[in-house]
Amino acid sequence: MKNYSSFKQTFAALNNAETTCLAIVENYLSTISEKNAEINAFVEVFAEEALEKAKIIDQKISDGTAGQLAGMVIGVKDNICIKNHKLTASSKILDGFESLFNATVIEKLLAEDVIIIGRLNCDEFAMGSANENSVYGSVKNPHNLSKVPGGSSGGSAAAVASNFCLAALGSDTGGSIRQPAAFCGVVGLKPTYSRVSRYGLIAYSSSFDQIGPITNNVEDTSLILEVIAGKDKMDSTSSSKEVENYSLFNSETKSKKIAVVTECLENEKLDSEIRFSIEETIEKLKKNGHTVEMVSFPFLDQLVPTYYVLTTAEASSNLARFDGVHYGYRSKETSNLEETYTKSRTEGFGKEVQRRIMLGTFVLSAGYHEAYFTKAQQIRRVIQDATNEILKDFDFILTPTTPHTAFELGQKHKDPTVMYLEDIFTVQANLSGHPAISLPLFKHSNGMPFALQLLAKNFEEQKLLSFSNYLMEL
Repeated sequence: MKNYSSFKQTFAALNNAETTCLAIVENYLSTISEKNAEINAFVEVFAEEALEKAKIIDQKISDGTAGQLAGMVIGVKDNICIKNHKLTASSKILDGFESLFNATVIEKLLAEDVIIIGRLNCDEFAMGSANENSVYGSVKNPHNLSKVPGGSSGGSAAAVASNFCLAALGSDTGGSIRQPAAFCGVVGLKPTYSRVSRYGLIAYSSSFDQIGPITNNVEDTSLILEVIAGKDKMDSTSSSKEVENYSLFNSETKSKKIAVVTECLENEKLDSEIRFSIEETIEKLKKNGHTVEMVSFPFLDQLVPTYYVLTTAEASSNLARFDGVHYGYRSKETSNLEETYTKSRTEGFGKEVQRRIMLGTFVLSAGYHEAYFTKAQQIRRVIQDATNEILKDFDFILTPTTPHTAFELGQKHKDPTVMYLEDIFTVQANLSGHPAISLPLFKHSNGMPFALQLLAKNFEEQKLLSFSNYLMEL
């Protein structure tokens, strides 16, 4: 059967009676059965449920009552609630837990007749840049099985790149959609903070987390965002701003003003081929009438430390609820309540999650709160103001998504902060709250994909997506 790489192709084939939703789901299930064992993207496949849903939607298409995304098959990161299905955030601490409700994004997608095909592997509690911190084992990069897919939404990016599903949902706290999208050669969008409801997303860092789509193209990203965006009474932080028609790309020919961050492009850790490809793209843009200027963002070295102080502090608070008492994993070797807490959390959480909880507890402690947490909050405001200042004069900020292509599986660092630097180009958008997208425009001489990142003004996803689509076709 033909593999469809876009919803446009899928929609046309369904409406021309060239295929059915049932046949499409069967094809994906066959591919998953054949390849998932080596990729390890899915932790649970909803085979029977997806097939039943496909039959129902086929009938709806026949009746003319189908939703906007009828026939779109997606996978969902294992930190987003799906009713009556297990939910673990790839952690032992949630072993056996089953969600009692759907996340708002799931409700919205199901209302438009999306077919959910399964749960996708991720770094434990979305903490990681390699998808190696998972109780289910590492996910592998479909382009090279010896490489990581990126993280924490590595299963989501790998699933789309492997043609296990047409699209996937991920979450992005510091680049967890965009970095794996870059490593796997797919499109990844982090919407403006508050644009998409977080209700039903297991919280890592509440003032940073955002749900977003991973797809093969900008058009599918736009369609999904159009459905999942908007105010939600279940999430008081969600924005009431009107949702635009993101899928109606603005084809205006007016030239754009684009800022390129000097400190990113001239960073000593940036791969030389990535730098060259970005510079080539800049020249193409200039030849097409766009204004591209180098700008200084002098806070690059402060981004990662600020991000980790704040996110670990929030994680320390958010993960306190996983205690081995109410649900999930409970240690059997306990004789009192204190031992239940201590041993369940020690045995249930992986090393990286433990490290971040302890770091967050430290920066929130009485003697260090002012020196670390309060100072980081102040620096976050400086970063946000500096980003807004650039965007006063420019339509977009352009950077590489990552400093290099996907690295080797099992690559060990004696200093964990070396791995934290993987987020150096992506965390700015989470600290400032702005929307950002990773576009898979390039291929390295080592055979691996890499990407360009665009950041836009808050709630200007329509402009961001329109220009992204233009760039993909440039």
